[in-house]
Amino acid sequence: MAGQFPGGLDTLLDDECVFLSPIVFTPQRGKELTKLYLGAAGQVFPGDAAESKETKKSSFHYVREVVQGHDAVLEFETMIDGTQVNGVDMIKCNDEGRIIEFKVMIRPLKAINLIHAQMKAMLEQMQ
Repeated sequence: MAGQFPGGLDTLLDDECVFLSPIVFTPQRGKELTKLYLGAAGQVFPGDAAESKETKKSSFHYVREVVQGHDAVLEFETMIDGTQVNGVDMIKCNDEGRIIEFKVMIRPLKAINLIHAQMKAMLEQMQ
């Protein structure tokens, strides 16, 4: 994701950004923690639909976008280790266009459990 934007996530995220994870009870506050979680997710959900047919590891892609004013809701699908994952990124921006809130919701429960284990391992590796 960072390679798609000049300046990477630093230019997209507000310093006071809040990340709300489906696997962590408390909100993660600040740009650095948000970058950490989004970076870990980028490692857990790599690839695109074409890659999934070959590797059967991941096929992350957005299937629906709803944007209104400062808010965007982006529905995604992917396949991880044979488990179908369906989720939603809910993103809120400020007047400057920087992300102030990034909330992720995932279903089904089997997918949440799988992602929880993989995100935990990735975050431990990244710290």
